[in-house]
Amino acid sequence: MTLQSLKDGQLAELGQQLRVDAVRAADAAGSGHPTSSMSAADIAAVLLARHLRYDFDRPDLPGNDRLIFSKGHASPLLYALYRAAGVIDDDELLTFRHQGSRLEGHPTPRLPWVDVATGSLGQGLPIGVGMALAAKKLDRIPCRVWVLAGDSEMAEGSVWEAVEHAAYEHLENLTLIVDVNRLGQRGPTRLGRDLDAYARRLQAFGWHTVQIDGHDIAAIDAALTEAVSEIGRPTAILARTEKGHGVADVADREGHHGKPLPDAEAAIQELGGIRSARVAVREPSTARVLGARPDGPLDLPVFRVGDQVATRTAYGKALAALGSARTDVVALDAEVGDSTRTEYFAEKHPGRYFQCYIAEQQLVAASVGLQARGYVPFAASFAAFLTRAHDFIRMAAVSRADINLVGSHAGVAIGEDGPSQMGLEDLAMFRAVPGSTVFYPCDATSTAALVAAMADLPGVSYLRTTRGDTPVLYSAGDTFRAGGSKVLRSSGRDQVCVVAAGVTVHEALRAADLLAGEGIAARVIDLYSVKPVDARTLQEAADDTGCLMTVEDHRVEGGVGDAVAEAFADGRPVPRLVRLGVRTIPASATPAEQLHLAGIDAESIAAALRLLVGEAMVSR
Repeated sequence: MTLQSLKDGQLAELGQQLRVDAVRAADAAGSGHPTSSMSAADIAAVLLARHLRYDFDRPDLPGNDRLIFSKGHASPLLYALYRAAGVIDDDELLTFRHQGSRLEGHPTPRLPWVDVATGSLGQGLPIGVGMALAAKKLDRIPCRVWVLAGDSEMAEGSVWEAVEHAAYEHLENLTLIVDVNRLGQRGPTRLGRDLDAYARRLQAFGWHTVQIDGHDIAAIDAALTEAVSEIGRPTAILARTEKGHGVADVADREGHHGKPLPDAEAAIQELGGIRSARVAVREPSTARVLGARPDGPLDLPVFRVGDQVATRTAYGKALAALGSARTDVVALDAEVGDSTRTEYFAEKHPGRYFQCYIAEQQLVAASVGLQARGYVPFAASFAAFLTRAHDFIRMAAVSRADINLVGSHAGVAIGEDGPSQMGLEDLAMFRAVPGSTVFYPCDATSTAALVAAMADLPGVSYLRTTRGDTPVLYSAGDTFRAGGSKVLRSSGRDQVCVVAAGVTVHEALRAADLLAGEGIAARVIDLYSVKPVDARTLQEAADDTGCLMTVEDHRVEGGVGDAVAEAFADGRPVPRLVRLGVRTIPASATPAEQLHLAGIDAESIAAALRLLVGEAMVSR
């Protein structure tokens, strides 16, 4: 049976069908969250049958609404919706959580109708903000973003970053539906079913709110209609629901979170049995994307060898040039654009520039949302502050998202600002992200080239930039790629190889020059691609010299040193590896003093190399 214009009674039946299917899926898996799905089933039924505009045969259609299950543990409900829409069958529904199934415990884009992975609570609304921004500010089409959230995740700070930003941007095309079922994982939530408390907080940020009984079909329909008609501000529907609704043994009872129902067969009978209704979902808007225009040639900035240019400056200029060449490139800032140099993009392309203010979780989340709508985001902040958003970065990888993040003011080289502003763990963080690419260029030319390369890389890409001016080493004709490196000093009599990245490349070159006057030949490699590394060049250097020394303006754990060591993890003979890096908590000092105190300036490198070469001579 296919349902077209459903009456309220039919919608109530559809809600029961969704509950039954959630119970069945969890029972077949032996795990899952059926009670969390049952509380929102009536809301989902009305949304699917009367308000969602979506072409399931063309999930990439720009005019499609977007539905984000921020309460990703309620995935049985989402999959039940897909069965009701006719895009998965009953057999697939019952593969829930099984090996090889597309129906994972929490939704991921393995399903074509899932834009982003959810399950880490507090992420759906911030990502939805990014999608709504794309639809309103860039595509300028009348599609909507619907976010279903749980009441427990309203305690997450990232939710309130998103609430504030959505109101600031007047995102009337964004609707948050909060399933206020009172119970979290271990017991009652902080506010229980106090809808007024939720409403006061949301209204204080400038949201329109509607309070309803989440099991009243007419009230749900009226609230969704009201949300669509609201102009100039986002809407939050606060739905009072009952966890496990419809089954007396579990309804509104503690101790059933994340568990199949004790007696699934009896529950299915109590809910009225298995049903197989199909819903004809409303067609999406046919409006075209209005913001598109032809792309042009890429004219990257050119820097003269020997000039002093900060890599953060090169980033800003290259990004502005990339934005002129590609209309899908957008830039995001966390209120530090004058430091990261994202301001250059803002000046040239204000319509594709998004100010997220001091809200790094929202910064990354908006990037994920924008890329889900087909854009290529570059988001920048201080490297140290991106660590706040690590969970969003981690989940971006799970979402198979293509985003570009840029961390400026990295390392002790920033100088007097002190340790709170120093990115010293960022390379380790980004290297640990699956499928990521990590760049740390040493000069303006390589930075500009790598910015252009990032726009076409899959997954999470990270560019680390330096605050201070550094000499330009490369000419415009030099090429740079993921997995590449540059050998800057080399001879047939090299006794040791220094592997550096970023600011320490220049220190390593100075150290090599100092030692050359003493008859010690040192090879120097610019490892601008920290992940993936140029294993072949490193292995050749190890074969030639027998000893590698890594020098990095980063903690010794997880950065360049570990990246180099992994190049020898395939069972081949491992050379002697020596690591210089930041091992203490710095204090305020000049950049030169900082490098010296950390033992990564030219004099320190030279001293370590003398000792190393002397030991090698003695051992022979």
